Amino acid sequence: MPLTALLTTAILIAAAPAGAAAPAGTVLPNGNLRVPAAPTPTPASTAPPHAAPADASATPVGGELLGRRGLIAPDGFKAPPKTKAKAFVIADAETGTVLAAKNPHGRYRPASTLKALTALTLIPKLDKDRKVRPSRNACNQEGSAVGLSVKATYRVDDLFRGLMMSSGNDAAMALAEANGGLAKTLAEMNEVARRLRALDTVAKTPSGLDRPGQLSSAYDLALIARAGLADADFRRYVSTKTASFPAPKGRSYQIANHNKLLWRYKGMIGVKNGWTSKAKSSFVGAAKRNGHTIIVSIMRHDGYFWDEVADLLDWGFAARGKVSGVGTLVDPEPEEAEQVEKAEQPEKAALPHADEMRAAPATATPAAAGLATDAAAGQTIVGRLLPPVVLGVGLAAGLVWLAVGVVRRRRAR
Repeated sequence: MPLTALLTTAILIAAAPAGAAAPAGTVLPNGNLRVPAAPTPTPASTAPPHAAPADASATPVGGELLGRRGLIAPDGFKAPPKTKAKAFVIADAETGTVLAAKNPHGRYRPASTLKALTALTLIPKLDKDRKVRPSRNACNQEGSAVGLSVKATYRVDDLFRGLMMSSGNDAAMALAEANGGLAKTLAEMNEVARRLRALDTVAKTPSGLDRPGQLSSAYDLALIARAGLADADFRRYVSTKTASFPAPKGRSYQIANHNKLLWRYKGMIGVKNGWTSKAKSSFVGAAKRNGHTIIVSIMRHDGYFWDEVADLLDWGFAARGKVSGVGTLVDPEPEEAEQVEKAEQPEKAALPHADEMRAAPATATPAAAGLATDAAAGQTIVGRLLPPVVLGVGLAAGLVWLAVGVVRRRRAR
């Protein structure tokens, strides 16, 4: 090999970093061939939280039968009464059994029945004795109103009465503002719907006024009503027939509940009715007789529905306990705090006693073991590469010395 090439090779070998890995395919000093490392696996992409399932054929919430669009009725019992509603659900509130239904997961505009979700969301968050002065925006909401004034202050308790008795869109906005604003309130309403597994429901307003994409279903309205009835304040608001409502300058006036069945149907508890020109009539309500509560929800009814709802309730009371049902009102998902507590319990149970911890030999955690393995691997690489590096440095120094000697001899001549 020429002197220049030999010198260059030696210098390159000597200059290579001790910890550098040889390129793939390089023969290592120990005679082994370096194999390229397997690429680090890329974690699979995850769907956003609470995303709709990709499989459109997934079992509907509440049971497979509830995915049907037509009438769903139990065998061996008379059919439920006819109704002009596009969708309905009749359910036993105690057991959650859906006794009969029609297009229960059909998605329609909810109109003011959405106020049941507003109340269910905000009742636990707002002190009912808190004083609120509504904004001009709240007082000027379109549609039905309880009559709020910017010149008056109201207790949150009054605003909930105005919301659920008089279907006040002004009260809905005032409550949303008291809760920290419209965006925050809508986010919380949709989170409550998700926790209830009311997955057909999307809230775009706290009042139920029509907005693009704001939808619900007869099944979801039944879920929301069932959850609301478990709250004493919710039951109190929806069952109150008349109440005194404050006005400016210390005055007051009477308001009455819009639910006509509170006066007409024996055992009626109440909940909420609604109407807009686009949504048509909707209703969700409950009645209690002989210790049992039946929930009925209807959506998109074109006419006078009160008598039809009464007939559906009668059928529900007659059918409960005699039919197996066609589906179930599912239970809500546990609160986040409950999920965290349950997740921590197995960890607490698995913790060893202090004596066991002292007696047990120390074992490396997976992370520590990984670090130890990496360190060992690094030492192995250095051990393999160090001899040839030293040899290369020595060879380079010798060649340099030889080259200097040759140059001196030529100059001497």
